Amino acid sequence: MTYNIHPIFVHFPIALLLIYSIIKILPFKKWFPDVSWKHIEVVLLGLGVFGAFVASSTGEIAEHLTRLNRQLVEMHSTFASISTWLYGLLLLGEFLYLLTPYFITKFNSSKIVGFLLFVQKILINNVLSKIMAFLGLIAISTTGLLGGVMVFGTSSDPLASIVLNILGLNF
Repeated sequence: MTYNIHPIFVHFPIALLLIYSIIKILPFKKWFPDVSWKHIEVVLLGLGVFGAFVASSTGEIAEHLTRLNRQLVEMHSTFASISTWLYGLLLLGEFLYLLTPYFITKFNSSKIVGFLLFVQKILINNVLSKIMAFLGLIAISTTGLLGGVMVFGTSSDPLASIVLNILGLNF
């Protein structure tokens, strides 16, 4: 007998990445200047992205176990991928920031180091990272809403009908 374990794993990355986005977007650094927000952000982001990969893997399995509206499943999968990519790029920026001193000492090629520094500079840009966190928040919220529609139908969320109409989904 095969079990659908996807629902077990999806809630952790949603919660972690939602909290990450809220911390990133709102001025928590001004409100609580004594807290090391960077460390908290990196931990939430790292665990959230790892959880998103696990949720995506179990979601692929769940697709084959259920007989749901294909259009709805595909849209759910698309928004999950968008979320994972956005948060993954943010995590890449954090990793590059941490590993840049290592790359500078290990690579003799100034082109490689220059490229990595360029990518890092873009991905950790304060404005761009806040925009990406906001877009990730929208994408992951939409992913969760579509997942809820698949499990509970449209009556469980007052925004479900509106979002489904915007996305052109018939359910």
